[in-house]
Amino acid sequence: MRILSLIIVIITGAILIYGAQDMPKWADPHSPPATHVSPRYIEKTLEETATPNMVTSVLADYRGYDTLGETTVIFTAGISCMLLLRKKKEKKLGGK
Repeated sequence: MRILSLIIVIITGAILIYGAQDMPKWADPHSPPATHVSPRYIEKTLEETATPNMVTSVLADYRGYDTLGETTVIFTAGISCMLLLRKKKEKKLGGK
């Protein structure tokens, strides 16, 4: 069973490394997000969202559903941890 687990981990790691080779280099000014997405946010934020703070406009307006999803995941994880770690009442064996 341990050998099978090791093989699965190695194959998964190899697939992730292979897939990461197509990603743009870190801080590449010629990558698609840097040449298309970022300039649009910078130029059109005030006009499209009427929000002077660029971070707020990106998180709340442009990526609102993404932020809502992330918040839901964090909330669900917190509730799950609370349910798993709560103290349960001990039952008495001989009484009411």
